[in-house]
Amino acid sequence: MAETKTTTEAQNHKTMDLDNMSTREILHVMNEEDKTVPEAVNDEINQIEKAAQSAINSFEKGGRLIYIGAGTSGRLGILDAAECPPTFGTDPEKVLSLIAGGNEAIT
Repeated sequence: MAETKTTTEAQNHKTMDLDNMSTREILHVMNEEDKTVPEAVNDEINQIEKAAQSAINSFEKGGRLIYIGAGTSGRLGILDAAECPPTFGTDPEKVLSLIAGGNEAIT
């Protein structure tokens, strides 16, 4: 089986010396990296639309949206799932989140 390298897990050369940076330098690097997010979203807007439409279609057929993750991704999934009902008016029973390790892993 071929190994897949995800870019989200790659080292960022801009933060290799993070422990030697001043607070201001760290904040500057974080801000510069944050500026890349809108362009990355724009580059994937077609795929994001497909995923959103898939969730909508599932809801229309009585299905659910289930977030599953471990560690930080699991905790972010819980937050995102909790935000769906007030933001998008989804039925709270239709948006679920699961985290590896259960409740103990949340904190």
